[in-house]
Amino acid sequence: MKNNRRDFLKKTSLAGLGIAGVGALNGFASEPEKGPWVSKSTIQNFNMSGYAAPKLETVRVGFIGLGQRGPSHLNAVAKIEGTDIKALCDLRPASVNKAKKALDGTSHNPVIYTGNEDEWKKLCERKDIDLIYICTPWHLHVPMALFAMEQGKHVAIEVPAAVSMQECWALVETSERTRKHCMMLENCCYDFFELLTLNMARQGYFGEIIHTEGAYIHNLLELNFSDKGYQNMWRLRENATRAGSLYPTHGLGPVCQVLNINRGDKMDYLVSVSSNDFQMGERAKAEAAKNDLYKEFVGKKFNGNMNTTTIRTTNGKTIMIQHDVTSPRPYSRIHLVSGTKGTAMKYPEPKISNSHEGWLKEAEFKALEEKYTPNIVKKVGELAKKVGGHGGMDFLMDWRLIDCLRNGLPLDQDVYDAAAWSSVWPLSEWSVNNRSNSVDVPDFTRGSWKKNQPHDIDLKKGGNTKVKI
Repeated sequence: MKNNRRDFLKKTSLAGLGIAGVGALNGFASEPEKGPWVSKSTIQNFNMSGYAAPKLETVRVGFIGLGQRGPSHLNAVAKIEGTDIKALCDLRPASVNKAKKALDGTSHNPVIYTGNEDEWKKLCERKDIDLIYICTPWHLHVPMALFAMEQGKHVAIEVPAAVSMQECWALVETSERTRKHCMMLENCCYDFFELLTLNMARQGYFGEIIHTEGAYIHNLLELNFSDKGYQNMWRLRENATRAGSLYPTHGLGPVCQVLNINRGDKMDYLVSVSSNDFQMGERAKAEAAKNDLYKEFVGKKFNGNMNTTTIRTTNGKTIMIQHDVTSPRPYSRIHLVSGTKGTAMKYPEPKISNSHEGWLKEAEFKALEEKYTPNIVKKVGELAKKVGGHGGMDFLMDWRLIDCLRNGLPLDQDVYDAAAWSSVWPLSEWSVNNRSNSVDVPDFTRGSWKKNQPHDIDLKKGGNTKVKI
């Protein structure tokens, strides 16, 4: 157990990732009595939940990372009123040039940064940028976000926001100290059924919420083993060296909002169990027999096919989260909400029940949908579908972020959400490596969860940002 814990500390520390000199990491304990890494300070520096930064009539934006996810956000932001895309950065010239070309015919004319591993810092140092999107490989998210916030920028980070407990706390500490927003781009919180069930939960349709489920079940075996997919096959490398629920937030984020996590409740502790790996190791051997590029992966202890993590909240609710990126299963995020009066589940198709007699018929479902669709969807939903991005949820998220910044409103997802939701990965890893023992989930709000208020999905304020299609 001690060896496993030592390996965990090494793998999930910023030092272990080759990131040195991050001042925000001072004051963290690596061997607390309960679970890995808690802040030594029990006092919150400043509450970023509900914090409204000064409004920005025009949000000046920079993008770091234009590979898998960056272009979708770029396309969305370019169509939102009151934005000025100032700079684009990617290590690969072809990617950043392609992104700039996509802006031809728009009002945006960004400066390009490329060809050098430190070019992103020059973008962050610019005085004419308010918000930076960080869409790079996972291990780069936090170093870039910390530097950007120190330079006075709000940051929007792709998921997961952090890969270690130290990184989670570093985001919290830096956001509080600089009073800059740090939002994780959890787009699934803005999918249409998730927003519908969130509003239904808030209106009491499900009664008292008892249990929720989420997942990331997505067969990425071919993409992870493709040398033309993720740059330098970075996602395969994560699966070859880490364990647990590596990508929890797509399923976790929406159900945390249903349960008002960090806003009336909090995650208390979790247990996590993983199957063996039955596919990645064998695939590595097969690929290495044909191509030397894959020889370094032979003999690695890949993350198991299926990880199941169960979380108990302080108010006695439960959450089940699953992760499987190799099995030949249909895509699913599950999204189950179970209460004392009703239940909803998204996959394999959206359905709702209010009794033991089965799911509601289509006409009944449509009536509920019409009654409980929140204003954010009524106002922007059809436009979002036209712009696209995972069916429109990407655009809905980007529009809402810009609208909040332009109106000086609190963000729907704050730094405590980014830290808590991301922490499930390293915490689940510790549990898996220690025979599924329970591990405490730190309170990143340091007590303010008791008074923090749920975010606004009815557009009581704001909602006036237009879209240019």
